[in-house]
Amino acid sequence: MTPMSAPVSSDRPFLNRRLAPFGTTIFAEMSALAARTGAINLGQGFPDTDGPAQIAEAASRAVLTGLGNQYPPGPGVPELRRAIAAHQQRFYGLGYDPDAEVLVTAGATEAIAASLLALLEPGDEVIALEPFYDSYAACIAMAGATRVPVTLRPHGAAFVLDLDELRAAVTPRTRLLLLNTPHNPTGTVLTPDELTAIAALAVERDLLVVTDEVYEHLVFEGSHTPLAGFPGMRERTVTISSAGKTFSFTGWKVGWLTAPPELVSAVRTAKQFLTYVSSGPFQYAVAEALDLPDAYYESFRADLAAKRDILAAGLASAGFEVFRPQGTYFITTDITPLGEKDGLAFCRALPERCGVVAIPNQVFYDDKSAGATQVRWAFCKRTTVLREAADRLGRLGR
Repeated sequence: MTPMSAPVSSDRPFLNRRLAPFGTTIFAEMSALAARTGAINLGQGFPDTDGPAQIAEAASRAVLTGLGNQYPPGPGVPELRRAIAAHQQRFYGLGYDPDAEVLVTAGATEAIAASLLALLEPGDEVIALEPFYDSYAACIAMAGATRVPVTLRPHGAAFVLDLDELRAAVTPRTRLLLLNTPHNPTGTVLTPDELTAIAALAVERDLLVVTDEVYEHLVFEGSHTPLAGFPGMRERTVTISSAGKTFSFTGWKVGWLTAPPELVSAVRTAKQFLTYVSSGPFQYAVAEALDLPDAYYESFRADLAAKRDILAAGLASAGFEVFRPQGTYFITTDITPLGEKDGLAFCRALPERCGVVAIPNQVFYDDKSAGATQVRWAFCKRTTVLREAADRLGRLGR
């Protein structure tokens, strides 16, 4: 029997050249490393407990009663679209038509992909705040556009945006600003003054804006302010969020976006050729989740803030420089005080050194040197797990 071999038609590589720089995500690599070594996984941002039991029961009830077991409507089930619109009105005073201005997606990741594929063409430039979630770079590349990073830089105990640098990055080819606030991985939350300046720039230069706001309910000091609420921004902004981070059901992959009808129509055209639809029964459950009382959101935020403080204290005690996050699931640290210079090598060796997994921030930068000594840690874990991780990290200085 002749051994099978890969088909060969030319010297051209099988993988689309636009995706060649990306390969396997760092999250897959580090989660596999955690599984192989039995290390505590503070790398990938998923909780180690499920969300509210009543919402899980709502999903079970939907499956058992036949809600969503077949293809749901392309834009999302009406109950969820109405709940999303009500959420935007309830928390931010933003009115959206659930039939024309809301689109349900397979998580925020698909919402980002569909938005960028729909709104960009080759030759367009996209400004993104660096460090950035890794799917941003891949989606911009798939759209054939050019990524223009504007770097958030450490200042004191936080990472800050240089508004002059942002303005200078805009050129006649700039089509879109891709913003993330609260920001992963740094934990920065853009202030109303910063958002006012960004809005004025977008209006002045007639730019579209896509905002990733999946951590909107995880702001520990102050509050989250959607960019779409600023003057001139509603008509040019695609606002993205999801249920995974807010309700601790990341595997359900229920996301959404709100935007004016013309932008929703454009994004829906791209989205229908990606997943078309997804997560049918879970959409009904998320509709119920969005209607949970304020006490749920307040308790959830307070619980994560306490966990942040536990891990931050442990990291500081272990010798890291700690950048205290204003929001999200994550803490960024600098490893320089430990005598380390390469975050990637540090993270690959860490499970064997002390049984903990983290993510090197350099993978979120175009300029790898800018994040070479930064490491990201997820604190969306049980308190006992975080205390054990802190204890293990203490071995680094022994």
